[in-house]
Amino acid sequence: MKKLLTTTVASLAMMSGLAYAENYQATNWMAPTHILNEVAFVPFVADVKAATNGEIDFEVYSSGSLVPAPTTLGAIGDGVAQMGIVAASYTPSDLPLSGLINDLAFVAKDDYATAFALTEIGLTNPKMVKEYANHGTVFLGGYSTPAYVFLCMKPLGDLNSIKGLKVRTAGTAQNEWAASLGAVPVAVPMTDVYSGLERGSLDCTLSDPTNLDKGYKFWEVVKSITTLEQGTSLGATYVYNKDFWNEIGPDNRRKILDATALGLARSQVAYAQGVAAALNGSAERKITIDEPHPELVEALAKFRSNLVENAPARTMKERGVEDPTDIVTEFLALQAKWTQLLEGVDRNDAAAIAKVVHENIFAKLDENTYGLN
Repeated sequence: MKKLLTTTVASLAMMSGLAYAENYQATNWMAPTHILNEVAFVPFVADVKAATNGEIDFEVYSSGSLVPAPTTLGAIGDGVAQMGIVAASYTPSDLPLSGLINDLAFVAKDDYATAFALTEIGLTNPKMVKEYANHGTVFLGGYSTPAYVFLCMKPLGDLNSIKGLKVRTAGTAQNEWAASLGAVPVAVPMTDVYSGLERGSLDCTLSDPTNLDKGYKFWEVVKSITTLEQGTSLGATYVYNKDFWNEIGPDNRRKILDATALGLARSQVAYAQGVAAALNGSAERKITIDEPHPELVEALAKFRSNLVENAPARTMKERGVEDPTDIVTEFLALQAKWTQLLEGVDRNDAAAIAKVVHENIFAKLDENTYGLN
C-alpha cells in the first residue's frame, strides 16, 4: 500500500508538471561552519537540487550526527547515507591506495594542484575506481587542505622542545614524521582534538590554519602556532552510494557531474582565503605565531627526501597491496600537470577554476558508464 501511495503521488506530481522530489541523506562529520561543510556541501546540495529540478534533494547531517568519520565509508556503502565525505586516514586498510596518496601529500606544495590531481586519479585510474567500488561506493572528487602547521599549547623551539609531546596526527606519513621528532603521535578524530588540547591529553595538533577559526575553533584553546609547512591532508569530498548512483539515471548523473567541479573549486578557494584570516585573527587574540627553528626545518627536509622513495614498499607491507609504484608516479605527474593547468588562472575565482576542472576532467566522463561497474 505504501509503495502504491508513493507511486500515485509521484504520478500526480508528473501529471501536474512538477518533478517528484526524492529526499536523500548526506553525511558530514565536520561542524556546520567548517569549510568542507559550509562551502563544499551546503551550496553544492542546493546546486544539485536546482539542476535536477528538485528530483534529488539531500538533507545534510553535520558534526557526525548521522555517522562518525571512521564509519562513513561503510555507512555510504550500506545506504545509511547516499552521499558523504570520506578521509582515507580514518580507514587506511579499506582504502590503501587512497591512504598512500594522502601520505604523498606530505610533500605537496600546491594544495589546488594536489586536490585536482587526487580528483583526476580517483576518477580515471581503474585501481582507484575499484577501491571505492569494492565498498559499494562511487568517488566523485577530492579536496586538499592548505599546508599543515603545528598548533600547540606552548611555543616550540628546537628538536628537544618537541620530544615527548603528544601530537594529533592523520595518516601514516604524519605518524612517522611526529615519531621521527621524538613526539608521540596520537590518532583521534578531529572532533576530539579541542577537548584533548583542553584536558592535556594532547599537547599539539597538526592542522591546517583554517581550523583555528572555522569548524573546530582551535584558536579558543591553543596558545602557539609554529608555521612549519608539513604538506597537506587529502580526502574525498563527494562519495556516493553505488545503488543510488545507478538508480538516479544518466540525466541526473550528468547534472551532478557538471555541478561537481564548482563544488570542488569553491572549497579550495575558501581554504586558501581562510588561511590569512585565521592567522590574522589568531595574532589579534595574542596567540604566539613563530617561524620554525632551523633544526625543525632541517629535520623536515630530511624526512621528505625519503618519503616518496619508501612509500610504495611501506604500503605493500602494511596494507597488503600489489606494488603501487605506478600510482605514485601517476599522482606526482598529475600534480605537475595541474600546476601548469592553473597557471594564469585567478585562484580567487571559483568559477574560473571550475571551468578548467570541468573541461579537463568531468566533461570527459561518460554518465552512462562511470561508477556503474
